[in-house]
Amino acid sequence: MSDNSQSPKGAASGGFEEPVRVNHTARNIVIAVVVVALIAVIAFFGYRGFAGKQTAAAKGSKENPVKIGVVGKTSPEWPIFKAAAQKQGIYVDLVDFQDYTSENPALDSGDLDMNEFQHILYLADYNLKNHKDLQPIGGVALYPLGVYSTKAKSVKDVPAGSEVPIPNDETNQARAIGVLNQAGLIKLKHPWTPFTEPSDIDTEASKVKVTPLKAEQVANSLKDPQVGAGVMNTHYVRDAGLKSSDAIYKDDATKKESKPYINIFAVRKADVNNPTYKKLIKIYQTQPVFDQLMKISDNSASLANHYSAADLQKIMTQVQAQEKASQKK
Repeated sequence: MSDNSQSPKGAASGGFEEPVRVNHTARNIVIAVVVVALIAVIAFFGYRGFAGKQTAAAKGSKENPVKIGVVGKTSPEWPIFKAAAQKQGIYVDLVDFQDYTSENPALDSGDLDMNEFQHILYLADYNLKNHKDLQPIGGVALYPLGVYSTKAKSVKDVPAGSEVPIPNDETNQARAIGVLNQAGLIKLKHPWTPFTEPSDIDTEASKVKVTPLKAEQVANSLKDPQVGAGVMNTHYVRDAGLKSSDAIYKDDATKKESKPYINIFAVRKADVNNPTYKKLIKIYQTQPVFDQLMKISDNSASLANHYSAADLQKIMTQVQAQEKASQKK
């Protein structure tokens, strides 16, 4: 006969003990209070962050100026530009650079909003080599290459068969060939591109012989009796005892061969339609600013204010296609 009054197993017989039951009510209340508090703190600071973004100062305001990268912010056109922009409610911060290699990376990274230091060809090359997509948004000017001579008063007076030195650096050599082609002093085997080389000149059909030299040597070469003319930019004209107005021919911003060399404002692709940036372009393209550009260029600058952003972007696309084609040769 069994004993129904026996104690639970293990109570005194050495078996498994019954699990101890602990009351957790107080601990659970504390945890709940802490969780609720944490949620409240996160929600509070999250809202402040969101509200802060919502109320951030507008781009172009005094608290959040438009940052423009330049080389030489002491140039006389910039104070006039800044003052005119501020009158229209747009504040500008000019960020000065000492070379030409840092501005585009700074723009791409967001450290700058715009930059103004380069021509279309330079930007096209930067984009291709670095797999970037910065875009021109407004034209500034073209600073010409001119044909100068101490012997001829016009292009037609340059002696047939004479030598014409041109700068041999990567950018200006192709451009100088384009200038001579425009002037009718040479003929080319193929249509000109910013990557045309001396070997592309049809020497038999050309009026003159082209001689590549270091840019600083072209001015002195004009003294040579065999040299009929030379191609120089305004930096070296005075070395030849000449003025920019003495050019017997020079390129301008309307010529096909000149368009890749138009200086521009550049922005990130996402900002090509930014209304504040577009307004700044219009402010820059006013006579008081351009008067200063003419002054510092010895009245040689060819203004490029008649090109839209779309026009400039189309030119850059063409240049990039030409550069890719040149690399396949």
